[in-house]
Amino acid sequence: MFTGIVAAVGKVIRVSPFNQGQEDSGIRLLIKVQDFLRASTKLGDSIAIQGACMTVVDLGPDTFSVDVSRVSLNCTAGLDRLGEVNLEHALRMGDSLDGHLVSGHVDGLGEVSHFEPAGESWDLRINVPSNLAKYLAYKGSITVNGVSLTVNQVDDHVSGCEIRINLIPHTVQVTTLKHLEAGEKVNLEIDMIARYVERMVGLQA
Repeated sequence: MFTGIVAAVGKVIRVSPFNQGQEDSGIRLLIKVQDFLRASTKLGDSIAIQGACMTVVDLGPDTFSVDVSRVSLNCTAGLDRLGEVNLEHALRMGDSLDGHLVSGHVDGLGEVSHFEPAGESWDLRINVPSNLAKYLAYKGSITVNGVSLTVNQVDDHVSGCEIRINLIPHTVQVTTLKHLEAGEKVNLEIDMIARYVERMVGLQA
């Protein structure tokens, strides 16, 4: 479990395919980050990378590696290239829940339709596919590339919906969201409470 509060921004410095030249090959990522890994961090621990829960398979003083399967690559964005990534350790008993409950399981991809300054903040708009649109509501929670955010507006359309999110300067400064551009794909995880509500309502229908 995670909270969607990014603890650090690391950098993927190496992407190594398991089977060079094979389309179905997974990859190993080597990520460099300072002041993030704990003294207690060990092989097998879970770390969220751009919102996707991954398992630590190798550790260095300021680096760690994870293996990403082809299945995970096919349903996420930003895990197959060099560059900055949002990082978060798994939630521990007694930790503060400052964001919302996040599983680290990406539900689907959204597409940035607008990302521009709006006064002292930033206006982020994302087109969400129809299979996820029903879970989104005004003032509800959503995770975008591993960041816990609040939905400020939902506009439904034929192929899903467009959500509007206000980003404060701090969030932009300390996450990879600062690099977003219109047309870019982002990892989305819906609020798990909405998922359970749908299940319960469906069984009663």
